Formats: sequence, C-alpha cells, structure tokens
Amino acid sequence: MEPLEPNPSAGVAEAPAEEAAAESQPAAEEARLLAVIEAVVYVTDEPLLAEQVASALGEPLDKVRRLLDRLVAEYDKREHGLTVREVAGGYKMATKAEHHDAVRAFVKNLKPPLKLSLAALETLSVIAYKQPITAPEILEMRGVQGTGVLKTLLDRKLITTAGRKNVIGRPILYKTTKEFLIQFGLKDLSELPTLKEFEELRRLALADEELVPAVSEPQA
Repeated sequence: MEPLEPNPSAGVAEAPAEEAAAESQPAAEEARLLAVIEAVVYVTDEPLLAEQVASALGEPLDKVRRLLDRLVAEYDKREHGLTVREVAGGYKMATKAEHHDAVRAFVKNLKPPLKLSLAALETLSVIAYKQPITAPEILEMRGVQGTGVLKTLLDRKLITTAGRKNVIGRPILYKTTKEFLIQFGLKDLSELPTLKEFEELRRLALADEELVPAVSEPQA
C-alpha cells in the first residue's frame, strides 16, 4: 500500500477560513461594545461624557468617541424615533423633535401608574396564587378583614368575580384579570413572580407606606 501524499490544497483552503474567523472577532467585540454604550446612554438621565464611558468600561477614549459617533449617526436615520445628541459636552438619548406633539398626545392618554397599598398587594398575591378563592379564604390566609381591599382591586379591574363556591353560603369566588397581566407585564399566569419576588414588591410597598401614608381602602 502506497503512503498517502500530503494534499497541499488542504492548508490553502483552511487558511482563508481561519483568517476570516480572526477578522470577525474584533468586529463582534466592537458590536458588543457599541451595544453596551447604547445601553448606558439610554439609562443615564444626565448627558454622559465620553470620558465617563471609557473609564467605566476600561476602553480607550478614542475608541469610545468613535463608537459614540457611530451611535449618533445610526439614531439620526429616519426610521428611529429617538436620537442621541451631544448636550453640554456629553451624550443624551431623547425623542426626536418632530415627534414631540405625537408623544405628548400619547402621554396625556396614559393611565396613572399602578399604586397599591401593602394590604392590597398582599391580597392580590393571595388571589393570584390561590385563584379562584373566596373572601373568607383570603381572610383566613391574611388574618385581617379584606372586604374594602377587594373593592379596591375590583375597582382597579385587577380582579373579577368567578362565580360562587358550592359550599354553605355560596361565597363569591375571585380571580385575576387580563388587566392584572398587563399591569405586571405577564404573558399568562405561568409567568407569575416567585414568592420571593412578590415579597420584594411587598417590601417596597411597605417602604412607600412609611414615607407617604396610603389612603385607607373603604371598609365594609
């Protein structure tokens, strides 16, 4: 059996592929860095200095300036409703001037932000996880009277009635609504926050109540 001779074309074919891969790595890294810079400009209220970005990300200042200029040019295109502008020596993201009237009209029609008292949030969490559930069952779990809170949640359209339970007295059953999913940004009930996340919401609600006393829900 004759020994196989090396194929000189094999190395030639592999070389361009390796070179292309090597060239794509810096491009991918630059695209990632551009996305990071876009994100930090978005979340910053005050104009963001290029020096701040470079220092925070550990990147050369000239590279950051070049990428910021790319970001400005990209958002200057007509298909974007936002713009990245140089303001007071820094960079800030804002809506484009030509869309201001439309944005104002939209904002005027927005619903006020959802604010719930601690009692309402606790009751809502019980209903969300145990639905359908009756008022006496909620009372048993929370240990306090919740009729007024239920009325608040009904008025906010976060819960609705779901028939009556087939027991003595036939108490009304309650369940969450589509509005509940919208307010909490959920696709469906399978995406309910974990109990730990609800506890965090409860803690924030409690902190708000300590700072600004909530208006009491009407009592039954």
